[in-house]
Amino acid sequence: MKANLDLGSVAGIKIKVHWTFLFLIVWIIFDELKRGGGTDSVLFNISFILAVFVCVILHELGHALTAKYFGVKTEKITLLPIGGMASFDKMPESPKQEFLIVIAGPLVNVGIALLLYFIVPVEDLFSQSFTDAYDIFVSFTFQNFLFFLFIVNFGLVLFNMIPAFPMDGGRLLRALLALKMNHVKATQIAASIGQFIAVVFLLAGVLYNPFLIVIALFVFLGAYGENQLVHHMSLLKGHSVEEAMLLDITTFNPKDSIDLVVNKIISGTETNFVVVEEGVVKGLLYHRQIIENSNVNILVENVMDTSFKTVKNTDDLKSIYHLIYSKKQKFIPVVRKGKLVGAIDATNLNEYILLQSKLTY
Repeated sequence: MKANLDLGSVAGIKIKVHWTFLFLIVWIIFDELKRGGGTDSVLFNISFILAVFVCVILHELGHALTAKYFGVKTEKITLLPIGGMASFDKMPESPKQEFLIVIAGPLVNVGIALLLYFIVPVEDLFSQSFTDAYDIFVSFTFQNFLFFLFIVNFGLVLFNMIPAFPMDGGRLLRALLALKMNHVKATQIAASIGQFIAVVFLLAGVLYNPFLIVIALFVFLGAYGENQLVHHMSLLKGHSVEEAMLLDITTFNPKDSIDLVVNKIISGTETNFVVVEEGVVKGLLYHRQIIENSNVNILVENVMDTSFKTVKNTDDLKSIYHLIYSKKQKFIPVVRKGKLVGAIDATNLNEYILLQSKLTY
């Protein structure tokens, strides 16, 4: 099954929804029917969830369009059952720019909430007695729909302000700390605070609401991942591809038989290969492609992947990190003046990061 469903694009930013989002819709239908709800309640709740996720998309677009202003590209926005996520190709090292990019998302929800505040008689609804309020809110009216949407947008602002990665509050905390200290130290402190909050959520989840356990894991792993990413970026800063690339690699010609490649896999440790003709890269051979065609009498040129990127030996390792770990290309040829001089992959880059970590600390 395809992991994400395409919803289109806005300002060149792809909008995708993860297939697990469908489980949320199914759960809403099941829960309403279980409680004796009818068609009206089911349609009301589904429509409301869809409206909430439109607000989430607008929130993420707030981040993305502000990032675009600062030259940061947003590759996609993905909707998950627990919220949205904008995928940036990088984050600016300037704390002020990061602060503005991050705060733009919650400000969108503030704007939506303010707009709804002037449309819906919010003060009148809040001033109702409990009995009157209950009688009002059990009906599936458009006014209730907008009032609940006001509450959700207000809640989104509060939730996102929790100072824990990967929520906006964690990034805002890091940006503020980075005004007084280096980016790595600021991230370490913000991540530690976030993981402490995750433990609090975990305990609350065990005692009261199991859903908080999911949030706790989400926050804890988000904080850990952000800290690791920033740590790795600091270790790679100022280093070029030629310092970490593989030099002793086996190459094949497009006219070679796939049998030669299979024999090389069996007799050695290499699994991915570069296809070269007169020093120029023509394609890549990945392990999966080789195995799938190992029982066929076929040439390398009929199996190799011709949609690939190369990097220069003088390129910054930080940019290669994003290319490899975004899984766009796990094995990358390295060239000098258009000619192959080596290759770099995730395993090799991990080893280099580990060595740099030992040398630095």
